[in-house]
Amino acid sequence: MTHTPSRRTALAAGLVATAVIAAAGCSGATRDTAGGSRTADAATLDLTPTTAPATGELANANWLLEDEPDSLDLDTQGSSAGRVVLTNVCERLYQLQPDMSTKPLLAEKAETPDDKTLVLTLRSGVTFHDGTPMTADDVLWSLQRHADPDMEQGDEFGNIAAMRRTGDRQITITFKAPDAMFFKALAGDAGIVWNKEQVEKAGKDFGTPGQPDACTGPYRLAGWKSGDSITIERHDGYWGKKPLTKRVTFRWASDSALVNALTTGAADGTYAESPNTASALRGKKGIAQHYGPSTASLVLMPTERGGLADPRIRRALSLALDREGIAASGYGGMVQPWATPVGSGAWGYEKPVFEAAQKAVAGAPAAPDAKDITAAKELVKEAGADGSEPIVIGTDASQGRTVVANAVRAALQKIGLQGRIKTVPTSQFEQFYSAPEARADIDVLVGDWYISKADPMGFYDNALSDSSNNWAGFKDPEYDAQVKKALATLDDAERAKLAVGIQKTFTDAAVWISVAQVPSVLVLDEELTGPPASMAYLYYPWAAELGSKKG
Repeated sequence: MTHTPSRRTALAAGLVATAVIAAAGCSGATRDTAGGSRTADAATLDLTPTTAPATGELANANWLLEDEPDSLDLDTQGSSAGRVVLTNVCERLYQLQPDMSTKPLLAEKAETPDDKTLVLTLRSGVTFHDGTPMTADDVLWSLQRHADPDMEQGDEFGNIAAMRRTGDRQITITFKAPDAMFFKALAGDAGIVWNKEQVEKAGKDFGTPGQPDACTGPYRLAGWKSGDSITIERHDGYWGKKPLTKRVTFRWASDSALVNALTTGAADGTYAESPNTASALRGKKGIAQHYGPSTASLVLMPTERGGLADPRIRRALSLALDREGIAASGYGGMVQPWATPVGSGAWGYEKPVFEAAQKAVAGAPAAPDAKDITAAKELVKEAGADGSEPIVIGTDASQGRTVVANAVRAALQKIGLQGRIKTVPTSQFEQFYSAPEARADIDVLVGDWYISKADPMGFYDNALSDSSNNWAGFKDPEYDAQVKKALATLDDAERAKLAVGIQKTFTDAAVWISVAQVPSVLVLDEELTGPPASMAYLYYPWAAELGSKKG
């Protein structure tokens, strides 16, 4: 999958629980030298993708998840909890790095003899946990399984013309058209290599308690006690570097139970997925928090109802929105005002280019001044809006979204428009994303979003004329053409140039209104270190680098 509502259920499937954790106390606001509006500046928020390397071994680490996985077969149930466990057990053809770049892994080498052909040379000496060697047949079978339309990653393979074994250690993939995003997909769940024999033997039970993991990674699945815990153990026959931690035991808790387990030392760490968790643990003795880049963002998503159909009204709202106030009041200063719809974790290549483009975005002040409000009122006047009909803001009752919704209503009032908030139970909120009929009574959704690929082009297809996520009906043939060109551009530098132009079109039209970027957070016992702090933890074997600070 290329894009998902942030932390709504499964990263690949597009549904995970809200992850709004970030560096505390940093607003990221600056004022330009001309005295104009403040804009989000990534450089003011200190996000570090890695933690200090560990030197000491651990016999066991106790790790917390917010939910028990439904399955450990990421082809059928791509949940965030399952991925946090399995990324230490299973490996992919490419690997997302802590700095959000990608490199070949089980594919030792990748070549593109032409722009529609990818030749993968597989790493030799790799064995599955049952001791059998990884073969080209296993790799091809795994890719074919991922490509099944009924599987979670099926949509990643829509541009594939053929996949063939072309040697003992070689797979050749041909495309209908050049496809820059497929390389990124191979660092995600579309690149997992399964042991064909084990998966077929387990059948429909694969991924359930009592079944083997069928993978090649530094840890093997040692046990799953349904309702209690999952244990992984260091695999002594691993082909790569030996992990420092011998065993990791996963249990699940939420809210106060999770906080209590970490503060009492019953648990050693977690990748937090709730702002309440981060704020409750901040400053606690014996606990360290590490913040890293993520692709996640808070956004306002105009709907089909039409209250924000006019781009001038959208731009006006963006100019009047108090992003600093939202960050401080809604998220305890733990998100950063942001001008684009994807977080800085998407800058997996050509980072200086994307960083400069982020700073150059106009019309998204961190805190609007009088000049911004005047410009916004002029846009409303040009649009001919009289404010007689309220713009309806969809939200749930969570603290963060409630603050955003109230800030939107306040911004509308400042520019002569009415806002009305429609609040639904959290259990119903997800329907706004997936069901047009659920959005029928709202004009804008207080949303959150992230992409599974460290490339901004994994996001901007959301505004294509035929995208199911283009609720407001934005149509620009040149935009469509540029997006398709960028997605077919294999050269990173050239694709980055195209991406920043596409970004400018998107932000100038305020197709979605960006609010804040949402970095990721790693919570650890202060005596431990090693795992990445970035969003890469969902795809990188973080436990293999976990250990103590002292040897």
